[in-house]
Amino acid sequence: MMLFKLSLANIKKSFKDYAIYFFTLVLGVAIFYVFNAIDSQTAMIDITSSTRDIIELMTNTLSGVSVFVSFILGFLIIYASKFLITRRNKEFGIYLTLGMSKRKISMILFLETLFIGIISLVVGLIVGIVLSQLMSLLVANMFEADLTSFTFVFSSSACVKTLIYFSIIYLIVMIFNTISISKCNLIDLLHANKKSEKVKLKNPVICTIVFIIAVIMLGYAYYQVTVELVSIDDPSKIFIPIILGVISTVLIFWSLSGLLLRIIMRMKNIYYKGLNSFTVRQISSKINTTVFSTSIICLMLFITICVFSSSLSIKNSMTANLTTLAPADIEINKTLDMPLEDAANYGYTPAQAEDSKLTVLETLEKLDFDVEKYFTDILTFNVYATDDITVEDTLGDAYAKVKEGYSNLVYHSAESFIKLSDYNKLAKIYHLEPISLKEDQYVLVADFDSWINIRNEGLKANAKITLLGKNYYPKYKECQNGFLYMTSSHVNIGFFVVPDDAVDESIRAESILIANYKANSEEEKEQIEQQVLNLNNHPYAENTSISASTKIAIYEGSVGLGALVTFIGLYLGIIFLISCAAILALKELSESSDNKERFAMLRKIGTDEKMINRALFRQIAIFFLFPLILAIIHSIFGIIFCNTLLSSFGSDQLLPSIIMTAIFIVIIYGGYFIITYFCSKSMIRERL
Repeated sequence: MMLFKLSLANIKKSFKDYAIYFFTLVLGVAIFYVFNAIDSQTAMIDITSSTRDIIELMTNTLSGVSVFVSFILGFLIIYASKFLITRRNKEFGIYLTLGMSKRKISMILFLETLFIGIISLVVGLIVGIVLSQLMSLLVANMFEADLTSFTFVFSSSACVKTLIYFSIIYLIVMIFNTISISKCNLIDLLHANKKSEKVKLKNPVICTIVFIIAVIMLGYAYYQVTVELVSIDDPSKIFIPIILGVISTVLIFWSLSGLLLRIIMRMKNIYYKGLNSFTVRQISSKINTTVFSTSIICLMLFITICVFSSSLSIKNSMTANLTTLAPADIEINKTLDMPLEDAANYGYTPAQAEDSKLTVLETLEKLDFDVEKYFTDILTFNVYATDDITVEDTLGDAYAKVKEGYSNLVYHSAESFIKLSDYNKLAKIYHLEPISLKEDQYVLVADFDSWINIRNEGLKANAKITLLGKNYYPKYKECQNGFLYMTSSHVNIGFFVVPDDAVDESIRAESILIANYKANSEEEKEQIEQQVLNLNNHPYAENTSISASTKIAIYEGSVGLGALVTFIGLYLGIIFLISCAAILALKELSESSDNKERFAMLRKIGTDEKMINRALFRQIAIFFLFPLILAIIHSIFGIIFCNTLLSSFGSDQLLPSIIMTAIFIVIIYGGYFIITYFCSKSMIRERL
């Protein structure tokens, strides 16, 4: 009973010490609940069955991500507990002096952790339940769902999962605290707050050399991911710049910890101004003793910024792409003239190989589908291809150069060709610019940025193509923007528009139909969509390889993928950001507590309170900004690299995503900074 009362009294007495710890726990519990309650929140939303499947996939993925998140939060809570124990070393030393056993001290810590855990779980769940209602509105907005039946929902599954995960984390913390106390010595506990970190002045020459080496390594890593684009040619090579980036980050902080004090000390007018000498030595001491942890925080911030920006960019770009890349209601295509002997190699049955002799319209007729009844603005055309003209052939003299830069690309695949008249009809439907050609010209159309760069090398080399014995040359030295298949992203690696007489039926490869639905409402469109889906149930369906892409399906798939990427990005980004900010905040609070006597000494020599507060503010601000600045520099190149990898989604929406990321950082990271400053200011005033 005595230990129980003592634990409660300690929590009340040390509330300021526990404030950020408690705030982080509540935030972690709330976020964990919110992202695991999405399935319950979306159960009441009126959505289609296909969208429901997408949401189910999203919730299953988030459930898996939660396991990873629990490890991060577990590490954070253990790290925070370590600082809190260090903060109370003298208190525990007094307990031992008074005759209390280490077992009872461990029990006190056990009860304190239990109380704080129970309170944080309850408060966090309450906050999470409220926030999850807002999350359901966000999900409904993403999927444009009907919220007329919106009701307050409590997710029992998310609650149970949260209780289980955090109970395990708290149990591990309790075990860790017990082990920590068992290893403590009385003399160390009593004099812990009197130990000061010595500022060891490192050899400036060595620090300078290490700094230069680190910058060169970092520059080379940046060059690899932005200029050489290592992952496009060989994904395994991406580990080289990653390793260089990690090592150079550690070396930069190590060298700066030795150079910072030296450099400022030489700047007499700055070093001796106000309390700058005190502030600089404090900062240098911290950086000197926290090189590894500062490096980890910097790298976590870097990952957070990249994940935030990239995930939001993908979602925004996919939404923006829908109108452009899916301009018609439906596109139906099928392979033509598949040789019977090759059918099995491509997964076709003999019946499907026989059906490949028919066009899309002829196959739809066999499926008893009345095209004129359901479709309007109908366009049918063929795509042509021949193994005699491959990617290698169309690069011309530029092939060797391209091959050297992109050795793993497939260069022996057959190219695709479309008649000029067919393309201009397609361009009208797709809202693209029409093309005009002379009798010996061709135009290459593409919209996948990485492939556009490759294709342009061939066009600049004036690569010729030969069709039916006649030579054709590029009209333009660059690819023209456009696409053939309706998708949610820019994936057209290139097709050739040629004069009508450049190809004939002997090399036809695909038959395509593009049309709009004869409908006056969304309900009628969905009914026609269902008629198209029902074609799979027709007896003749197994004899054909016909496939369809529809605006509705593309839209639902795009929204689903965009939501999945967004939620995973938000989930991981927020957790990483909280972890970084909390670690810095706890470290600063511990430092402020240990430095009370130093600030008291400043007051004794006549330093006014405003100057002390200004010095404290600068000290905390620099400590928070130090890893953030390098993380932002990393992120500039990291985002460029991510944008290159995700170029198929487009980069038009990158700026809004970066702005949103900046807002998140200011709110969460900046919020922790402000709380840390005010808590630290309160701590150093205690003995006034």
